[in-house]
Amino acid sequence: MSKRTTITLTEDVYERLVEESLKRYKTTKAMSKVANELLKDALKGEADVLSLIFTRKIAKTSAKEFEESRRELSKRLEF
Repeated sequence: MSKRTTITLTEDVYERLVEESLKRYKTTKAMSKVANELLKDALKGEADVLSLIFTRKIAKTSAKEFEESRRELSKRLEF
């Protein structure tokens, strides 16, 4: 069920929302639909990250092993 609400957007966010609505649906009348899609994607991404953080881990490592691994990876990435 949809709910109506009013939000105040900054000019740049409003313009971006208009552009995205025109790009996806060829009309500015779909701005609510675009806003909902963008917000759902953003919130889903956040939920995915939280899920990764709080799920049971299958691998175990000590802080020392992690730090050694991180340093080795960092050396490989240096130019």
